[in-house]
Amino acid sequence: MATTHSIEHHPDLVELRERYDRAAATPVVQMLEALALITGVYLAASPWIVGFDGFTTLAISNLITGAAYILFLGGLGHAANAYERSHAMAWAAAAIGIWTIVAPWAIAGDVSSTRSVTSNVITGAVAVLCALALAAAMRGRGGTSARKESRR
Repeated sequence: MATTHSIEHHPDLVELRERYDRAAATPVVQMLEALALITGVYLAASPWIVGFDGFTTLAISNLITGAAYILFLGGLGHAANAYERSHAMAWAAAAIGIWTIVAPWAIAGDVSSTRSVTSNVITGAVAVLCALALAAAMRGRGGTSARKESRR
């Protein structure tokens, strides 16, 4: 009788998950995740915090992109088992940050004021930097085992 083995119990996969858990527990990664969460919350609420909620299209864009940013980067902890998925989510979050920077000029209508532009450019830059740093952290977590094995 043939025995079936679950991939979930494969030693390499177990080791990779343990490495992800250890890396996620580092203060630097936790700080980046917290900063990314705060950035997403601020992005979603920025039209009402900064006072450009009269620009309805930009306010809606910031609300949606802020929520998406939180979901993408907030889901990284749950996606730690799948390196490819977590890495892609971090890159999607970086794209949201880039959109945040260009949104005041790309949104239909005249929505560029000093407050909206300044808020979006700074928030977008922070969002991109957080996402890229977390993507690098995911890359470091996912790629170390393969590099070690190839050297042996």
